[in-house]
Amino acid sequence: MHPPLHVHKHPHCKELILALQKCHEDHPYAKFWGKCNQQKWDLDRCFREEKKINAALNRRQTQAAVLERLDSNAAPTVSQRQDSFNSPPAANRRPHVLLAVSGSVAAIKVPELALMLASFADVRTIATQAARHFLSDNDLPVAARPLHGDEEEWKAWRHIGDPVMHIELRRWADVMVIAPLSANTMAKLAHGLSDNLLTCVVRAWDFNKPLLVAPAMNTYMWESPFTTQHINVLTTLGVKVIPPVSKKLACGDVGGGAMASPEDIAAHIRAAVNLA
Repeated sequence: MHPPLHVHKHPHCKELILALQKCHEDHPYAKFWGKCNQQKWDLDRCFREEKKINAALNRRQTQAAVLERLDSNAAPTVSQRQDSFNSPPAANRRPHVLLAVSGSVAAIKVPELALMLASFADVRTIATQAARHFLSDNDLPVAARPLHGDEEEWKAWRHIGDPVMHIELRRWADVMVIAPLSANTMAKLAHGLSDNLLTCVVRAWDFNKPLLVAPAMNTYMWESPFTTQHINVLTTLGVKVIPPVSKKLACGDVGGGAMASPEDIAAHIRAAVNLA
């Protein structure tokens, strides 16, 4: 037996519903034997078509609602974002420096570097998971806290239009410096990988803005042909490489690969934001 049918719930199939109901009325017992199956099959086809129509309508309504929500939130357009994010620092504010830290023992020098940067710029700091072995939030000067990490990448995102950390940092920064830049993170950047907060910021970076890196690694790693290839890729993109220095390294070897001094890195950043 066919279930009760309500015309008001299926306006597209009104005529077929009425036809099936009439068949049931004309054949009150035969309907149990399939007397009205043809009308039922026709109605099933109509229901399927009606379902497609309603789904398409819902999609259009959803898209319209999303666009309306974006408009109501005043989501900035690409042209509107060519303000403090994509232009030189305004004369009435300090430069915005994004300090990124990857996994190297040279990360123990980051608090000193952050303090120097904070003397002339607003500083935000991000670190890879490996870098956190050498650096914690409490190690940083107050002006460079908090130490942002991968766990915050999508923390504030709930709906379309909500902030995503790597995009917000990319917009905020006038200049980005990665110090230290480990061999592993260097290889990721050279190949365009984006598997953590730091590499996602670089993947989204506007290379019209300065991006500086201060490599730090063992001498043999620094002299590796892989490193030569990776440095060539980065410099082709417009990345400024602050060369490492020769000294006794953490592993005990003596040679090139030690991160440049915090003073030297800070001087390069000053020059990048025209404060030299």
